[in-house]
Amino acid sequence: MTPQLELSGVSSGYGEALVLRDLDLVVQPGEIVALLGKNGMGKSTLLKTIMGYLPARTGAIRIGGAETAGLAPYRVARRSIAYTPQEKALFQDLTVAENLQLVVPNLESVEAGLDRIANWFPVLRERLRQRAGTLSGGEQKMLLMARALLPQAKLMLIDEISEGLQPTMIASVVDALKAESRRRRVAILLVEQNVSFAFSLADSYAVLKRGEIVARGAVVGKDSQKTAEEYLSV
Repeated sequence: MTPQLELSGVSSGYGEALVLRDLDLVVQPGEIVALLGKNGMGKSTLLKTIMGYLPARTGAIRIGGAETAGLAPYRVARRSIAYTPQEKALFQDLTVAENLQLVVPNLESVEAGLDRIANWFPVLRERLRQRAGTLSGGEQKMLLMARALLPQAKLMLIDEISEGLQPTMIASVVDALKAESRRRRVAILLVEQNVSFAFSLADSYAVLKRGEIVARGAVVGKDSQKTAEEYLSV
């Protein structure tokens, strides 16, 4: 099986500062991989490197078997990738509907997609004509998730989506991502600090520390979560 995402010996950083060092990671179709780590360990840097916002200094990045290192971000995005950054990357003065329409051909596609997405985030249908900047913080996170789900990408990169969310909203995110992974075999790389949330979703995990993966394994029962938490605590 061809991995949907494969990183081999990837190093990256900002200016002269190297943040990621010789990193290897694989996400198969239909697999959810949780990348865990404290702030400043390089998690967001990795996603930006995959998307082409930062150049890979060394190594190879393959999406669906095709090399993408060195491509412009818009060309990487065309490889059927949905990216949900940690920053609230919404157009604040556009309506909810207009933000969603940016990732699909027309308003009809938004309506069709909402029939599916409203099962998890029903509030968005009520807010279609509301400006994104007037939504609550949690609602803006839901809009980010909906925008990632709408185009039915083959690979989803999700950065700290649980941060600041109420438990009911977190449950909706869990349901949505599990459904997409199972129904369409979407590959998902989930960057998180919330270990419990990540382990409620993931099939496997990796712990990132100072730009290097220091532990990885399958998500199997409480022992694997305890192992991950031990690495995160030191």
